[in-house]
Amino acid sequence: METLKGLKWTGTATGITGALWIALNIATSGWGFSLFAISATCWTVAGRMMREPSLVLLHGVFLAINLLGIYRWLIA
Repeated sequence: METLKGLKWTGTATGITGALWIALNIATSGWGFSLFAISATCWTVAGRMMREPSLVLLHGVFLAINLLGIYRWLIA
């Protein structure tokens, strides 16, 4: 149960921080997508542990979108 709690809080903290970073629209804002990707991964795993397919789908899609953001902002 502690693992699930840790995943949920890590997902929440990285999601909030990633959103703030991107909202600031500064030169390093692209790194916010990395935090969003960590958040989405945590929540996808947590969703699987809780047997919540809607949460797994939502954050699986968010992860794919954030990987696109990482590619466009940090790689390309």
